Amino acid sequence: MPEISILPAVQTFIEQTHQLYIDGRYTPAQSTDTLAVFNPATGQQISSVPNASAEDVNRAVTSAHKAFTSGVWRNLPPCAREATLLKLATLVERDAEILAQLETLEQGQSVVLSRILEAGGACNWIRYVAGLSTKITGQTLDVSIPLPPGARYTAMTRKEPVGVVAGIVPWNFPLLIAVWKVLPALAAGCCVVAKPADTTPLTLLYLAHLATEAGVPDGVFNVVTGAGTTTGDALIRHPQIAKISFTGSTPVGKHIAAVSADRLTRLSLELGGKNPALVLADANPEQVISGLAMAGYINQGQVCAACSRVYIEGPLFDTIAEGLKNALATMKPGPGMDETTQINPVASLAHQQKVLSYIQDAVNAGADIAWGQEPPQNGGFYVRPALILNPDPSLRLAREEVFGPVMTLTRVESAEEGLALANDCEFGLAASVWTRSLAQAMELPPRMQAGTVWVNSHVMIDPNMPFGGVKNSGLGKDFGTGWLDAFTETKAICIRH
Repeated sequence: MPEISILPAVQTFIEQTHQLYIDGRYTPAQSTDTLAVFNPATGQQISSVPNASAEDVNRAVTSAHKAFTSGVWRNLPPCAREATLLKLATLVERDAEILAQLETLEQGQSVVLSRILEAGGACNWIRYVAGLSTKITGQTLDVSIPLPPGARYTAMTRKEPVGVVAGIVPWNFPLLIAVWKVLPALAAGCCVVAKPADTTPLTLLYLAHLATEAGVPDGVFNVVTGAGTTTGDALIRHPQIAKISFTGSTPVGKHIAAVSADRLTRLSLELGGKNPALVLADANPEQVISGLAMAGYINQGQVCAACSRVYIEGPLFDTIAEGLKNALATMKPGPGMDETTQINPVASLAHQQKVLSYIQDAVNAGADIAWGQEPPQNGGFYVRPALILNPDPSLRLAREEVFGPVMTLTRVESAEEGLALANDCEFGLAASVWTRSLAQAMELPPRMQAGTVWVNSHVMIDPNMPFGGVKNSGLGKDFGTGWLDAFTETKAICIRH
């Protein structure tokens, strides 16, 4: 089946001279440096964006701070903010195919995935968080203040927006995770400066324009493009940034935390994962095979919560291993713009080389590897998917986050052995248990050291289900009814009367 045709609106947007988005409009950067944007399916450059300087970042933050101070957004009635954000969701829905194609052309993922999880998911998450705009609540408090004698007091709390938020977006789901950074901040009444990954900037630039069309006031939502070491560093160090929301690698997250400590900047960090699945002998084999095939290889394994290591009780090991080998062998490789493909390129040349180095280490060590189909040899950033059976624990890919189409299967003698191996990791983002036993389904998840644990499923998320890691997988939670708490301050007010 041939690749789908690129929409004229998509081609026009890709080919335009891209600028920063500051104060409600596309604005030329002061920096003359640019960053190339590549199509991962071909390895060819398709566009470029500014590599914003510290001066450019200052202009964006100043615009956001001015808008926040003026109250043009935070002082609106909550229902007005909600209505504006709901209109943004409608505009995203209107331009869903444009956004999906942009996402696939710059990130590489299947356009089917871009339609369902990126553009479609963005609509769902925007509508969910828009509703939270009108659900911000404080408390009334009975207090027992003894002085002066006879005085009476009433105390209350209120939630107030924290200020200007820096939202730093990764390259694996550029549109959807941008929504996770920007929308809760806006719903809480904050203003935002968002920075996309340097390899996948286009959908966030498009989203900012839609926000203005929806009625978000000028200066409330700004976008700066550029490298993390320049643009990103200037953003996290800016004195008018009140909160940083970051999704990315653990080393970068720790660097941001260290920089932020000097000013006690508030942080939300969603970091790395080396996510285990524990498969018990009584599990449904068909359910396990189909579920883990998706959980391990969706978006080429470039998913924070993807399943990368599987511990299987002995009686079921051969069945699951054979089933996953067969599933992997049927996954068709090719460009994301071909709707029939399941294995697409990874997001960049640098990431391709990183993932290949992990696999080559395993090959050199003589690991037992089952391979997927050979990908196209056309200069694109492809990685042949791999399934490693009973890997030596000393292998790097058995211990470190690969973030690619690589999964390990390990035979264990008991659920207790599997649980111990699953928890023996510096990360704690997500995990899963596969069993038909109600008792095990209730007992094992609380003992797994992860922020999210699925039973008979893996990697499925929802706006109403809090998400975030423990250990080296991060700080704070996204989603859920308490999502806006991280973007507000709790102020106590005490009235003597």
